[in-house]
Amino acid sequence: MARQRTPPLPLVGIIMGSQSDWETMQHTAAQLDALGVPYEAEVVSAHRTPDRMFEYAETAVARGLEVIIAGAGGAAHLPGMTAAKTSLPVLGVPVQSKSLNGLDSLLSIVQMPGGIPVGALAIGKPGAINAALLATAILGNKHAKFRKVYDRFRAEQTAKVRENHKLPLKPAP
Repeated sequence: MARQRTPPLPLVGIIMGSQSDWETMQHTAAQLDALGVPYEAEVVSAHRTPDRMFEYAETAVARGLEVIIAGAGGAAHLPGMTAAKTSLPVLGVPVQSKSLNGLDSLLSIVQMPGGIPVGALAIGKPGAINAALLATAILGNKHAKFRKVYDRFRAEQTAKVRENHKLPLKPAP
């Protein structure tokens, strides 16, 4: 009988304030998948399920997480409140909103009081992708495998730019 391989425990937690935030945060998950970083993803609302948010943050270290990526729109308290309840690095992704285009979320995430740091990323999809890359770089400080993966990603990105640096001399018809 063949031994079944146990999937790796997640090292990154992706949390978001509501199901609608998945439209943005799925890009974090996709980038982590592409890099081979194990993660978990779930809705944990700072406003609607505060006890669940506290439990999630307080048990993250014991569950083996090493980085938390929190996406939130509007008042965007999830990243800051999560950071207040854990010693893990928390990366905040402002989700673009219809009313203020994500600026409200960005300002909420950036304006943390001294002593409770949150790494704030760009609004929307670019921030979601960069959160995955930054989490991978953080993991690379402890896990050589992820440093190699991240270094390879950066080298491939540079090579693509070098390959495509020339523009056509004439506009296409």
